[in-house]
Amino acid sequence: MKTIQIGNLEQPSSRLIYGCMRINGDNSAAAIGKGKTAIRAAIEAGYNHFDHADIYGGGSCETIFGEVIKESPQLREKLIITSKAGIRFANSPNAGDVGRYDFSKGYLMSQVEGSLKRLNVETLDLFLLHRPDYLFDPQEVAETFEQLKRQGKVKHFGVSNFSPSQVNLLQSATSEKLAVNQVEINIHNINAFNNGTLDQCLQQGITPMAWCPIATVVYQAWGNTFSAADEARILQEFSRQAEHYGCQPWVIAFAWLLLHPATICPIVGSTTPERIQQAKAALSLNYSREDWYRLLEARNGMPVP
Repeated sequence: MKTIQIGNLEQPSSRLIYGCMRINGDNSAAAIGKGKTAIRAAIEAGYNHFDHADIYGGGSCETIFGEVIKESPQLREKLIITSKAGIRFANSPNAGDVGRYDFSKGYLMSQVEGSLKRLNVETLDLFLLHRPDYLFDPQEVAETFEQLKRQGKVKHFGVSNFSPSQVNLLQSATSEKLAVNQVEINIHNINAFNNGTLDQCLQQGITPMAWCPIATVVYQAWGNTFSAADEARILQEFSRQAEHYGCQPWVIAFAWLLLHPATICPIVGSTTPERIQQAKAALSLNYSREDWYRLLEARNGMPVP
């Protein structure tokens, strides 16, 4: 497993990050067992960075991970554990409450406390703001970060789904260097290439983490706008490249992201041990710039201007 230095984190991170959003399955005993097996398979394959959020599985995904830590406490010092907060679902905590985002100090502090208890750890290595709160006060968030750091509950901070201007706004208020911006990047959603997100990451030393990196190849992208003809054309190019490189088409989707100089870290979300292991093949492909642009051309349905 290749590694990357993320911000000022003491420990290098595996280039592929294991995403824990689905490790609870249907919350049955069998699904929970499968989730624990997936976590251990990822560790065995060399993943040391695990991505969580307070809302994943209604908290059950963090609980499952915490049980693995309790069963094997020696793992903790080897791992980078990230969690996120800031999304509040409708009817929570009261019936009739509207779905919203919340970066208020009291809420974020309580959510970090909840994550720590469920994960069975004393400190988060990384804490991310999950989605931008339209009403967030950067000074209040800065004070929250400082208190979490002072209390030893969070070591480092970052954001998720933030625009470059939102990153700049928050960074201007806090002395804590933002280490990560976790955003959707895949063959369907290439906004990060065009809206300044990856440019900013390169310029400011922020690590981009890509969620849903294999959308379109394995499952339909969020807000899919591709026609059936688009998808057929794109998948044909993925298949051609997979045959050329001797791997699965979805591995090409990872390689496509890995080539970018911003050192994108794709999030691997499979709970199948074989796929968790196979994803590493993308790290050793001698993937070419020409094939990168061939996939872009297939996506766009036309050559670059």
